[in-house]
Amino acid sequence: MALSGRIRSGISTLNKLGYLRSHSLSSQTSTLHRALAAPTLTNSEVSRNYATSSGQKEQKHKLPLALYGGSGNYASALYLASVKSNSLEKVEAELLDLVEATKKSPAFSQFTKDLSVPADTRVKAIQEINSEAKFSDVTKRFLVVLAENGRLRHIDSIAKRFLELTMAYKGIVKAIVTTVIPLPPEEEKELKETLQDIIGQGKKVNLEQKIDPSILGGLVVEFSQKVFDMSIRTRARQMERFLRDPANLANL
Repeated sequence: MALSGRIRSGISTLNKLGYLRSHSLSSQTSTLHRALAAPTLTNSEVSRNYATSSGQKEQKHKLPLALYGGSGNYASALYLASVKSNSLEKVEAELLDLVEATKKSPAFSQFTKDLSVPADTRVKAIQEINSEAKFSDVTKRFLVVLAENGRLRHIDSIAKRFLELTMAYKGIVKAIVTTVIPLPPEEEKELKETLQDIIGQGKKVNLEQKIDPSILGGLVVEFSQKVFDMSIRTRARQMERFLRDPANLANL
């Protein structure tokens, strides 16, 4: 059975066991208060949890990219644990499959976001999924940490940040091009080659197209924390500011 199928089977089991049930509003408010009061784990704290639970000696590994914020911290810790256990690609596939399965199960999605669910119930539910999906040890421990700390609701954003790290590790640079209509294949190929020349050797461009009619025309290219805005919308705004300046009108 495919991994996604095993995950869905695990979620179905949770429904039968009654883990995916609703809870009272008063309980939810109380749990929310405790969750907000609880400190967010740092990279080193989450990493130590892995080292302690696995019984492995702490080793130094570098992150290919510096991430910040709660989701960035958890993603960084998962990356380090995956590299130490030489299971980076497997963990990446498992995490993405879990996110996809969560999106297809409204009940489980709600379960991960419901702060009123007691921590022990969250942990038992995740252990059921871990057992059914046959996840790697790193993924199992990570999901239990999320369940214990009420962070399952952030699994989607954590997965996205984790993907940023794995792409950086593989030398892949994600570029997003925004246009009004999809680029023809030949123009997409030309743009990708141009970006590859800018980025240089040793790295590979992963071009993603995004459609946004509000830019009116032209395109916007984003990569490596750079933005090249060549949209008609931006040009029109620049022209409007130019025409609103009396000094510029006098020189026309």
